[in-house]
Amino acid sequence: MDASFPYLSGVPPRHPGPLGRFLPLLEEGCIALWLENRVSPGAWILEPFGFSPRPAIEAARAGYRVLVAANNPVTRFVLECYAESLPQAELKAALADLAVSRKGEERLETHIQSLYLTECAGCGHQMPAHAFLWRKGAEAPYARVYTCPVCSESGERLATPADTARASRAAETAKLHRARVLERIAPLNDPDREYAEEALSHYLPRPLYALATLINRLDSLELTPLRRRALQALLLSACDAGNDLWPHPVERPRPRQLTTPPQFREQNLWLALEEALELWAGDDPPIEVTRWPQIPAGAGICIFEGRLKDLVMRRNPLPLRAAITAIPRPNQAFWTLSALWAGWLWGKESAAPFKSALRRRRYDWEWHAEALHAAGEHLFRLLEVNTPFFGLLADAEPSFLTASLTAADLAGFDLQTLALRTAEDPVQIGWTRRAEATRSGSPADPGLVSTALRQYLWERGESVSYLHIHAAGLIALAENACLSRSGQSLGSLLSEATSAIQSALRSDAALTHYETGGRHGVESGLWGLSIGQEQAEPLPDRVEREIVHFLVHHPDSRLCEVEGRLYPLFPSLLTPSRAVIQAVLDSYALEVNGRWRLRPEDAPAARRAELRHIAGLLEQMGTRLAYAVSHPESNVVLWQADGQTVYAFHVTASAIVGHFLSRNVYPREQCLLVLPGGRAGLLAYKLRRDPLLRQFFAGWRVIKFRLLRALAEAPLLSRETWEEQINSDPIEHTPGQMLMF
Repeated sequence: MDASFPYLSGVPPRHPGPLGRFLPLLEEGCIALWLENRVSPGAWILEPFGFSPRPAIEAARAGYRVLVAANNPVTRFVLECYAESLPQAELKAALADLAVSRKGEERLETHIQSLYLTECAGCGHQMPAHAFLWRKGAEAPYARVYTCPVCSESGERLATPADTARASRAAETAKLHRARVLERIAPLNDPDREYAEEALSHYLPRPLYALATLINRLDSLELTPLRRRALQALLLSACDAGNDLWPHPVERPRPRQLTTPPQFREQNLWLALEEALELWAGDDPPIEVTRWPQIPAGAGICIFEGRLKDLVMRRNPLPLRAAITAIPRPNQAFWTLSALWAGWLWGKESAAPFKSALRRRRYDWEWHAEALHAAGEHLFRLLEVNTPFFGLLADAEPSFLTASLTAADLAGFDLQTLALRTAEDPVQIGWTRRAEATRSGSPADPGLVSTALRQYLWERGESVSYLHIHAAGLIALAENACLSRSGQSLGSLLSEATSAIQSALRSDAALTHYETGGRHGVESGLWGLSIGQEQAEPLPDRVEREIVHFLVHHPDSRLCEVEGRLYPLFPSLLTPSRAVIQAVLDSYALEVNGRWRLRPEDAPAARRAELRHIAGLLEQMGTRLAYAVSHPESNVVLWQADGQTVYAFHVTASAIVGHFLSRNVYPREQCLLVLPGGRAGLLAYKLRRDPLLRQFFAGWRVIKFRLLRALAEAPLLSRETWEEQINSDPIEHTPGQMLMF
C-alpha cells in the first residue's frame, strides 16, 4: 500500500442537503482532486451504488462523464435534482401554487397550518406551533414549541386540552388516510402490505393526514415538468419530516433503524415545506442527465435505473476508466422509508423494484459484507485490470471498515491507499482491480498485526482512537493477503481479521489502553505505546511547527491552503484533525476574512528577542532571591540552593513540549514550564487529548510570560511570595477549543 497518500481536503457543504440525516456527510472537492491526478477529463467514470449524489455531481462538474447505477428511486431523484440545480424561484413558485390551491373553502396552506394551531400561554393568541412533543406510546402530545407573533413569547410549553383535542380528532380519521397511502405502495392482497403497515406506524395520524392531503393535491395540480419536480422535492422533505424518528431534545439524528425515540418531535409539515426551500435550491449551472442507454454528449451523468448486477447483464460497452463512490452502510430506516416515499410520490410502479426493502430485516455486518462483495464481483466484471476505484466511507466504525475492505479484497480489488482523519470524517480508500479475483491468502497473524501497530504508534507519537488502530491492523492484513482466502466464508474472514487485531492489542505489553468516560472494552478509549517505549515526536507538536513555518512564509493563507501543506507531510493514518489545526491557528494567528496571519508578537524575530528577555528576567530574579543561577541549556534556567536544584525553568515560545517532557532529567515537582499566555490554551488542549502526555506532565507547573514580567517588577518579592504567585495563574482553556480530535 502507498502510505504516502495524503488525505484529500475538501470544503464542508453549507448545509447537509435534503435527506441529510440519512445520506453520508461528504465534503466537496475530494472526488475532483482524486480524479484530476488519475483520469483525463471527458473519460467515463462509474458510480456503482448511487448512494449519495455528491460523488457523481462533483465528477460531472469536473468534466467527466459518469455512469451511475441507482436502484433506489429516492436517491435517484435526489441526484437528478442536484444535477438540475433547481432554481429557488421555481421552488418558491411551486410552493405558492400548492398554497393557493383549495381544500374545501380554505386555501390549502391555511388548512394544513390549522392542524397545528395552539394558544400562546402569555397572551392567548392562536398561531401554528412549530412542533408538538410526544412520548413514545402516548395518545396525545405533552408539550408544544412555538413563537408568538403578538407578544414574542417563545419556547417549549406544556400542551393544553385544546392541543390534546386536536390530536384526538386527527386520530379519529386515521384509518381512512392510512388506507389511502397504503394503496400507493401495497394494495390489498399484496404480500408486502403488512411490512408497509409496519413502516407506516412511524407516522402519527396528523402528519399522515397532512401528507395524504398534500400528495393528493400534487396529483391534481397542472404544473410544468420543472415545477412538478420542484414540488415533489419539497414534498419528499415533508415525507421525511413527518415521521417520528426525530429525537427530543433536538440533536443531530442519524437514524439507522425504524425505532421511535423515547421522546420525539411531531413537526409542522407546512413549515417543513418552507424550510426545505433552501435545502433544494441550487445556483450551479445544470448538468446534462440522461437515462440509460442514452448517454450525455459531453460531461454529464447517465443514470442506469437498476442494480449493478443488471448493468453487467446488459453488457455495458462504455470504456470505464475509474470508479468512484460513497460506500453505503446498512440503514433499515432510510431504505424502508424510501420504499414508502417512492410509492407516495411516483406510484407503486416506481417503488416496485425497491419494495423488497420493506421486508428486509437482517442488517448485520456479515450481511452487509456479503452485499458489498456481491456488488464488488459485478464491479470486477465491469472494469479492466488496474482500473482505480476510490471510495468514501462515511460514518466510519471498525466493523464497517472491516466489511468494506474484506469484501473488496475478496471481490478482486487490491488496497492501494487509505487515509483517515477522524471518525467524524469519511475514510478515503483507493483500490485497483487486479487480474484475478481469487487468490490464496494467509491466515490473519496477531504477531504481524502487533508489529504494524507498534510501528504506527511510534510514527504517530501519541495515543489514538481504536478506529485508527483497527485501520492500521487492517492495512497490515491487506498488505499480507490476509483478508481473502479461497474456501473461507466472508463471515469467518471478518471474524478472523477482528480477532487478530484485538488479540494483538491484548497480548502486546508494548501497547497501553487508556479507558475514558468509565467505558470498558477494547474498542473504547485510546491506545498508545507504553511508557518507556521509544516513539517519534508527538504528531500535534510536529503539526504546530509546520503551521507556524508555513504562516511565516505564506501569510494570509486560508485553512484549505494550510491543510494542503500539512496533509502531504502527514499522510494516510497520520492525518491531523481539523481540531488540532484550528487549535494551533487560534494560538498563533489572527483570522481576517477567512485568511490567517501570525500575530505580530509571534513573528520569529519578536519571539527570539522575547525568549532572551525572559531568560534574563529569570536570571535576575533568581539572583535577587539569593539562588545560585545557572544556564545549562539554551532554554533551561536553574535556581539552586546549597548545591541542590530548587527550580528548573524550561523556557519556550511554543507548546511543542512532548519530547522534552518525556526526556526531562529533573524532578517534576521542581520543573516549571515558562511560555507565552497564547500558548497556554494550546498546551491545555494537547494535555486533554493525550493521556500519555498528561502522565509526562504530571507534577509540572506553568508560568506565563505576563506573570513573570509582573513578578519581576514586584518590589517586595520574596521566596515565599514567589511560591504563592507562581501557583496563581493556572493553564487556561481558551474559548472555541471544544473538539478533542
